[in-house]
Amino acid sequence: MATGTRWIEKLMPPVVTGAVVMIIGLNLAPVTVKSVMGNTFNMWMSLVTVMCMGSIAVFTKGLLQRLLLLVGLLLAYLIYFVLSNIMGYGTAINFLPIQQAAWFGLPTFHAPTFEVNAMLIIAPIALILVAENLGHIKAVGAMTGENLDPHIGKAFVADGVATTLAGGVGAPGMTTYGENIGVMAVTRVYSTIIFAVAGVFAVFLGLSPKFGAVIHTIPTAILTGASIIVFGLITIAGAKIWIENKVDFSQNKNLMVAAVTIIL
Repeated sequence: MATGTRWIEKLMPPVVTGAVVMIIGLNLAPVTVKSVMGNTFNMWMSLVTVMCMGSIAVFTKGLLQRLLLLVGLLLAYLIYFVLSNIMGYGTAINFLPIQQAAWFGLPTFHAPTFEVNAMLIIAPIALILVAENLGHIKAVGAMTGENLDPHIGKAFVADGVATTLAGGVGAPGMTTYGENIGVMAVTRVYSTIIFAVAGVFAVFLGLSPKFGAVIHTIPTAILTGASIIVFGLITIAGAKIWIENKVDFSQNKNLMVAAVTIIL
């Protein structure tokens, strides 16, 4: 696998992977921020969410600090509930879908179909995801301080197998998620066992429509505030790759590659 991925590492040196990681965060952030634009209350609640999480990150220690995303989200949720459902500001949270949802339910499965035109459109995207996947691995390596290059091939294989299995039951293609990297940066929990357990736990929660209804009650403004934190940390992880690999920006070639990649 090391031989099979060596060309990727040569094609994408640290100056490239750092820029790729940065644009992942920079490109995702505007999508969430736009969802609250034009609504003053939602904009303020997004800021409140950021302040809640930021305060926990700065003024607490230990387990509470590691759970800053969850605790900050719950605190912001409570503030939103008081302001909207009790005081009448903004759009009130509707809890009726939670009462109506069942505790257990199976998803709808679909048999795979093969469309050549769809394959031709999707296939080139795999090359883009290679760059994104590599950037994610480099970002995790920068955060943990470990050399994850020997595992790049395994990561690509796992990504491909997951997508194949997902397509076999009618689910969308799988890819690594930058949001998870942001969560790792905040909690400083990097154990692969934890993520495996979390994955199994998520599967069981996915079988509960009631849990899904609870998640849907989280206001967009709060999710936007949390996303600002997460996507910002992803962007910083890209800059960290440059710093730890001592990318020399006095060289014009590095300046041009980084500048063009980030802007485009």
